[in-house]
Amino acid sequence: MKKFSTWMILSLAVIFWILRIAAAYTATMGMDFIMKPLELNTEIAVIFICLLAFVLIAKRKFMGAIIYMIAYWGYFGADIISKIPSVIENTLDAMEYISIFFSFIGVILPFFAMFDLLLDKNRKAHPKDKKTDWFYKDEKFDRNMDERADKNNYRTL
Repeated sequence: MKKFSTWMILSLAVIFWILRIAAAYTATMGMDFIMKPLELNTEIAVIFICLLAFVLIAKRKFMGAIIYMIAYWGYFGADIISKIPSVIENTLDAMEYISIFFSFIGVILPFFAMFDLLLDKNRKAHPKDKKTDWFYKDEKFDRNMDERADKNNYRTL
């Protein structure tokens, strides 16, 4: 993860993920919290799926962003779509508006993660290989070898 934008998007996603863990925990314990999970069993499955996705996003893999997007859009997108008629009719209470707000955040974060990976031109153009980069990308080593090679003029008798 070279780019600052990737760090920021992933840190916001992890903060939102921790918030979802807290919501699932408080719903399991029967306590009140800012938000409630939409469906507890699915919430727990999405939490574990996103943990895998975060590791893949940190490694700059498209599969991580795709998994993250499918999991969150499938979970939170269905909630947003189901509540659109209620928003139009203005029949929701404050807790449901908060739920829609957090669902909207859950839909936007994977979009930003995918967009960040799509715009990174250096991801494929300059991949890192730790086995060979120490030799081929070390300009200081190349300069030392060139200078030494120029000074190796042995006398012949």
